[in-house]
Amino acid sequence: MISGSNRPGRVAPAVAAWLQNQLATQDLDSVIIDLATIDLPFLAEPTPPAEGYYTQDSTRNFAQIIDQYAGFVLVFGQYNWGYPAVLKNALDTVFAEWNHKPVATLIYGNHTMQADIAIRMVINGLRMRQLATNIATPVPASNDPATVAQTLHPFAPLVPLMAAEFKSLL
Repeated sequence: MISGSNRPGRVAPAVAAWLQNQLATQDLDSVIIDLATIDLPFLAEPTPPAEGYYTQDSTRNFAQIIDQYAGFVLVFGQYNWGYPAVLKNALDTVFAEWNHKPVATLIYGNHTMQADIAIRMVINGLRMRQLATNIATPVPASNDPATVAQTLHPFAPLVPLMAAEFKSLL
């Protein structure tokens, strides 16, 4: 699971933790990769990631992180009808490591449809397999875990469907 925000006071870690707990009840283990804690410079490589030649330690380290997982859930807030730059940078940093892996999204915000459209184009370009079950929610009022859980509670019935899809593809 990728927590795709690095803003101060961000909600993504609490949303990702909620989803991680929900997935655990479906016997699906997950690890949260918090992009705010990963040293990933913007556009650090001299060649496109699709060529697979990584010269920077930061890129090689990130490639190893991504390569070790069988699938992903991208957890992020809608930013200006799109998704956060830190998430775009992570997706653009490597290429083959994303290929053919299942991916779902949990997007929170007031314009999640536009963010979903934008991320789907990138997911398709990376040759990932988008799950049918994805979650789009309103913005939690705070990053307090109790408030996040209350906001996301109506979407909990989608988690078993998401988990079942992952299990069928992994």
